[in-house]
Amino acid sequence: MLKVVGNESAQDEVDGRSLLDEIAREGARRMLVTALETEVAAYLEAHRDERDEDGHALVVRNGKGRTRKVTVGSGTIPVSAPRVNDRRTDQDGERRRFTSRIMPPYMRRSPKVAEVLPVLYLRGLSTGDFREALAALLGDDAAGLSATNIARLTNEWETEYRAFQKRSLADRDYVYVWVDGVHFNVRLEDDRLCTLVMIGVRPDGTNELITVEDGYRESAES
Repeated sequence: MLKVVGNESAQDEVDGRSLLDEIAREGARRMLVTALETEVAAYLEAHRDERDEDGHALVVRNGKGRTRKVTVGSGTIPVSAPRVNDRRTDQDGERRRFTSRIMPPYMRRSPKVAEVLPVLYLRGLSTGDFREALAALLGDDAAGLSATNIARLTNEWETEYRAFQKRSLADRDYVYVWVDGVHFNVRLEDDRLCTLVMIGVRPDGTNELITVEDGYRESAES
């Protein structure tokens, strides 16, 4: 239970974190639980008229799943998602299953949290520093963000980048192309990294990223 002490002399830290962060995490947990309960209630309502031969409902609640820690923008929160027992079958005789769209099985972190990681990486945060930085931002229990997982994600980004660079442009037409340099404050000895970006305009007016390459400076030579 969250406890707020209205005393100016009270400690402004709760378990090593600020009271404001604790309130934000508790609020996020309650909103997520409410959203999950609403999602299940809507699913049960949609199938409440489906019955077996004895008149028993085919879709009913089935308690709650085991508590799991989920990392969201406000930190890492414990959540016990409601479960559904769906006894209906499809045309092939396979059991139908309820799957939450809000928090699918095995989800351990919000997609938005994963989107932050490449930004931190581009800003110059080394792989070894991720754990300490994310613990300060999201809590010590930040799910799925160990040094090993950060290294795996980094390899995935590099693989995606190589595939992007090798893709065919045979079916693309561009009526105009921009080439420019973007500077990042990444630690590279005494120089700042300059990334060369090429953007093309399609005949229908839409912009499309053509390529991104490492450079040294914003120049015609690069």
